[in-house]
Amino acid sequence: MSGKVKVVVTRKLPDAVETRMMELFDARLNLDDIALTHEELIMAVQSAEILVPTVTDNIDAEVINSAGDQLKMIANFGAGVDHVDLTAAAERGIIITNTPDVLTEDTADLAMALVLMTPRRMGEGERIVRAKQWTGWTPTYMMGHRINGKRLGIIGMGRIGTAVAERARGFGLAVHYHNRHRVTEELESKLEVTYWESLDQMLAHMDIVVVTCPSTPATYHLLSERRLKLLQPHSYVVNTSRGNIIDEAALVSLLEQGAIAGAGLDVFENEPAIHPKLLAMENVVILPHIGSSTIEGRVAMGERVIVNAKTFIDGHKPPNRVLETLL
Repeated sequence: MSGKVKVVVTRKLPDAVETRMMELFDARLNLDDIALTHEELIMAVQSAEILVPTVTDNIDAEVINSAGDQLKMIANFGAGVDHVDLTAAAERGIIITNTPDVLTEDTADLAMALVLMTPRRMGEGERIVRAKQWTGWTPTYMMGHRINGKRLGIIGMGRIGTAVAERARGFGLAVHYHNRHRVTEELESKLEVTYWESLDQMLAHMDIVVVTCPSTPATYHLLSERRLKLLQPHSYVVNTSRGNIIDEAALVSLLEQGAIAGAGLDVFENEPAIHPKLLAMENVVILPHIGSSTIEGRVAMGERVIVNAKTFIDGHKPPNRVLETLL
């Protein structure tokens, strides 16, 4: 590639990131921060040499196959790439990159916050105070459950799962995990975690379950109705990964029945739409997909996009190419 490469950015990014992109590339920004329609995405890939999408963009086979030969790279702003048709991209020889590592700590912080908030009924308590319904302290008012000494099961011991395990130990939780591949003995010893080869067996023994695995075809509804029914009635579910990993309708039903004690959710199966019954449940803490939403994290994500794009433009392999590992 010669001259300034045309880079199309689908959503508004932090000012520092957009400024640097304007300096380095022929950058087309989305100043209104309104998600592009499917038709607008098709138009974008017909002129872009590098596309910078986010999780809100459905880069499906139709979009990719509409791209001109000039589209060489999709530099995703975010770690998850489940919104990109990787097979279609591979067939067109389009490089896919993401932004791992830089959002790990922020997402783990939020997961841990939900682990704390949900059993202690913090969301419910905050709503009561704001509604001016609190009449004062009493010995039996708003009693929740302590987390110290409880068993925490982590689904997915990648970067974020590992960071959650590190935090959980500080709160006195006994940490367990299920992962596609067992981590090293050294890491297990360092984190003081217990491995379960069977997800079903782990679920039946946990007090709190945290979902931190990526969204892939293999993890779609990983927590199905059958698996959710394995949880004990006093158990809580926390999800900061992707909404489609949990069968949301089944979760709602089991929460209604009291078969699960509560849930802390930062992601939803059909977001931004949220199941209306979840909105009405006092034992559910709901957040608007803010797992990586810190100023530091979002700037670092943008910087990682720039590094991937600049490295590719300079003729080298981008450091965060994901296609080989996810196909």
